[in-house]
Amino acid sequence: MTSARNHLPLLSGNKWLLIAFLALTASACSPRVNPVISTTPKVEHTELKKAPDEEHIKASSPTKSIALLLPLELDNLNSGGQYNSTTLSHADLALDFYQGFKMAIDTLASKGYNYKIQLFDTKDQPSEAQQLAYNATIRSSNLVIGPVFPDDLHAFADILSGPPKLIVSPLSPASPAHIKNNNLVTVATPLEYHARAAAKFIDERYKAKKVFILKSGYSEENVYITPFKNELDSITKNHTKIVATVIQHGQLEGLISQLSNNEENIFVVPSTNQAFLEVTLRSLDSLSKKYKVTLFGHPSWSKFSYLKPELLQDMKTHITSTDKADRKSARAKEFIRDYIQLYHTEPNYYAMMGYDEGLFFGSLLNTGNAAELDKTEFKGLLNRYQFVKKSGQGWINTHVNVLHYENLELKRVE
Repeated sequence: MTSARNHLPLLSGNKWLLIAFLALTASACSPRVNPVISTTPKVEHTELKKAPDEEHIKASSPTKSIALLLPLELDNLNSGGQYNSTTLSHADLALDFYQGFKMAIDTLASKGYNYKIQLFDTKDQPSEAQQLAYNATIRSSNLVIGPVFPDDLHAFADILSGPPKLIVSPLSPASPAHIKNNNLVTVATPLEYHARAAAKFIDERYKAKKVFILKSGYSEENVYITPFKNELDSITKNHTKIVATVIQHGQLEGLISQLSNNEENIFVVPSTNQAFLEVTLRSLDSLSKKYKVTLFGHPSWSKFSYLKPELLQDMKTHITSTDKADRKSARAKEFIRDYIQLYHTEPNYYAMMGYDEGLFFGSLLNTGNAAELDKTEFKGLLNRYQFVKKSGQGWINTHVNVLHYENLELKRVE
């Protein structure tokens, strides 16, 4: 999940060359996309209109313009400019996403569709994103992808709220309720839908009579706790008792009298605070030696290296996730091979996000289903899209995977 300005690996030498190229071409926009690969992974999707034969496409397919608004930070290439660790990480993210996205668009172009990618640098500044919302080229494009970060997207969408075109939030799971734009498409599933999915899974799999929520005391956890409680109360008609308590210094003794000796004891820990997690999970692990414990954690846990798989597996930990790529599948191997051939590096999470989004939205532009996202399902290499339409919030991807630890690896629960 990308809800904040995360620090990412620094740019490689190859990416410096690409940044230099983008600095020369971004302001002038990209020309029509040409096919660059001969073989591509087969991505499953349903309810997308079947493409006409290739000769018909080439003869009649109009050019679709796509505006990409990414934090390339190109001003740092000017005389006197200099990238720091933060701006480098943002440019790195942008380039990975761009490469995956362009690879997908090239795939579609090889089938005869016509595209024009127009690239704009948001400079990771809300004021710049706001100015771009007045840009005539962006306003006349068929599709807008970005800005990436919530503050920039908010500033942009506040201005570009009139034209009936899609504005895609490509990476951030931030709630669209704060942006209030009916044309917004949130691809990364917001946290509230993770919480709801966890509640549904707990009811369906365990029929739990009682669920313990261990809180650190920080109010930010309510973004998870509130929808979790509401969903569990709704589907169980308040028959499942929810015990929510603030835990200090890992002290769980006060809960022992409420634990079951025979059934699974379900614990939900929505915190992302390292100090709290390290102490609390150690105590919970000790408790699991005497009682049956099943743990549900925050989706960000999968990225925390300090949380050891051995510990989490012992507590039968489950983590919800929007995305899960099987890099050993035939489709993934083919994509990785082609990506390496093109860019001389392995694709990461952001490159795969870009590829999935390019293939999905590029296809929609040519099928005429761009306004029917809630009726269109898609399964890509990394993500599955299941959109719902909400008034004032646009389209929101609600798909969530439930993962658990098996052989010290996170795998989908079957």
